[in-house]
Amino acid sequence: MAKRKLKRTKPGVVNALEQINPNAAGIDIGAEEVWVAVPPDRDEESVRSFSTFTADLYRLAEWLKACGVDIVAMEATGVYWIPLFEILEARGFRVYLVNARHLKNVSGRKSDILDCQWIQQLLTYGLLNPSFRPPEEIVAIRSLVRHREMLVQYRSAHIQHMQKALTQMNLRLTNVLSDITGVTGLKIIRAIIAGEHNPQVLAGFREPGCKKSAEQIAKSLEGFYKREHLFALRQALELYDFYDRQLQACDAELEAMYQEFDPPEDPGTPPPAPHGGKRRKNQAYFDLAPALYRMAGGVDLISIDGLDALTVQKVLSEIGTDMSKWPTVKHFASWLRLCPNNKITGGKVKQRGVQPTKNRASIALRVAAASLKHSDSALGAYYRRMCARNGAPSAITATAHKLARIIYYMLKERKPYHDFGADYYEQQHRTRVLRNLSRQAAKLGYRLEAATPVPV
Repeated sequence: MAKRKLKRTKPGVVNALEQINPNAAGIDIGAEEVWVAVPPDRDEESVRSFSTFTADLYRLAEWLKACGVDIVAMEATGVYWIPLFEILEARGFRVYLVNARHLKNVSGRKSDILDCQWIQQLLTYGLLNPSFRPPEEIVAIRSLVRHREMLVQYRSAHIQHMQKALTQMNLRLTNVLSDITGVTGLKIIRAIIAGEHNPQVLAGFREPGCKKSAEQIAKSLEGFYKREHLFALRQALELYDFYDRQLQACDAELEAMYQEFDPPEDPGTPPPAPHGGKRRKNQAYFDLAPALYRMAGGVDLISIDGLDALTVQKVLSEIGTDMSKWPTVKHFASWLRLCPNNKITGGKVKQRGVQPTKNRASIALRVAAASLKHSDSALGAYYRRMCARNGAPSAITATAHKLARIIYYMLKERKPYHDFGADYYEQQHRTRVLRNLSRQAAKLGYRLEAATPVPV
């Protein structure tokens, strides 16, 4: 078998001794202390230590101004960097938030003083790249979106506590109801806590749309109503209700932020909602679609198959709406870790595949891709074909990559999304396969012809 030729990149010009940022400073951030290094010729004491109190951080910014610094780099250390980052950015500094992995290539620098000097040196020679951070308006919404996700997780834990208390009393409500926090389930649980333990009476709280009959529900509610388990069930329900109220308050604050959001241009009238009906579980307590349409500048990302309002909110709060931060769609997919990272040495590919990531936008797109398994759309057909060829994990990554590309071009070119359907995708795939087979047959001296239909 012939050896595959690998694409070679052209070597660039490297001048490691050229100072790209002569007015650079490096900062090593800790919980109680901040170490700052400036160029040695700017102050008699080129490395200083500051406390993390607000007054000291302002004093740090004034010292950097006095030293003629205009660009600063710091590590992304927990959440300790956020106050200092905002203070320096408000004072007019260019602030680089740097991935800590990019600074640990050289061992031996284990002290705070050496760390800040090393950061300053790397920034001086232009060897550091800043991490992406959305605009301030998007950052504020992102904070609440992440907080809301945390509230949903906390509330979900108390649903499990309710299920445990019911199981300990042998009340098999989970066997007849798909969700005990639905309308029927919560009515029954509240009645149990109020003192009603008659299965027939409890089954009477069944909603008309419930798939199980009243007799089946009553049978599942025959158990042992013990005092200690009823107490645990009551507290779990109270905590569930508490977090539900917190979610409503969080959504109210998000709604106010969306109304204050100032889009770069008039988005126009949002499209009508694709479907009405009752609110689904974990969905926002306000109409989120028009707010997202306005935030995206008149682009309806919810029209993309597999994406709902919460998924679009999570993605937009992480990536923003300005796609100029990524020169091409390949840069965007690479930032999301949705493209292969082939490691080549000696002309051979030693390792391939996507890199692991905790990027929230990437995770949201993967979840959306997995939901397209039974979708009658072009994306659904693409997912099923990739799944048949490479398996579900690869299909999820490939479909998430395609979703990311669609989002990138919609936000960059302000164009709507058009789904051509699963049949169109299958026809395109068939045409492509036939074209490749015809090309291969021609190379071997053959011609590809359609088989004549067999008469019945």
